[in-house]
This record gives sequence, structure tokens and C-alpha cells, in this order.
Amino acid sequence: MEELSLGVPEPILDRLPADDESAAADMQKAVAGWEDQLNRLLEAADDEREAAGQVLEVIERFEERYETYDAFVPELRAWGQSPIYAIAWRTLYADVIAQIHEHDELGEHLDRERNARIVEDGIRLQDR
Repeated sequence: MEELSLGVPEPILDRLPADDESAAADMQKAVAGWEDQLNRLLEAADDEREAAGQVLEVIERFEERYETYDAFVPELRAWGQSPIYAIAWRTLYADVIAQIHEHDELGEHLDRERNARIVEDGIRLQDR
């Protein structure tokens, strides 16, 4: 399977405060680390289904983090704080998930694996 190439979209970086360069650097470092981790998973997997399963677990963690940052936005606003960083990280997680799904070979396998898990979970729930 081809290697993944991930990046931080410029619109996200453009929305960050101009006087804080560390947030952009943190985001770029995080995405580079995720890219490396995902590519190691793809390389170590025995087949496409195993690779898709492992990548799907990473995506599920990203979805949880997305929801966490999403919950921070109204909370920060309620306290009179700027939610710009929470919004930026939330958007970054969503965009990285989209970038992974856009990968030609992997995207198709991810859809199959997610559907297989849904069916498997549904069967288990009916057996109880």
C-alpha cells in the first residue's frame, strides 16, 4: 500500500493568532508524527484488511479528540475565553481524517472495515 502524505492545511494556520508561532509548529509536528505512525502501521501490516483495521483505530481516536475539542468551544466561550485553539485543533483532526480517507487504496478498505465492524457489532448485540 502506498505511503500516506498528510499536512496541515493553510486555512487552519491562517486562522491562528499571528503573534503565536508555536501553535502552528505544534500542529505541523503533530501531523508529521501521525503521518510517520500511520506509515509504519501500513508497512508492518500483513494485508490491506489488517492495515485498514489499524488505521481505523487511529481514526477513531482522532474522532474522539475531535469531539473533545468540539466540546471545549462552547465551554471556553461561556468563560469568556477565545476558543480559537480548540477550533483549530478540532478542524485539524477533521481534516486529517479526510486526508486519510482520500488516500486511493486505503479509503476503500477503510469503508469496508468500518462497515464490517458495524455488522459485527450488530450481530453481537442481537445475540444477547
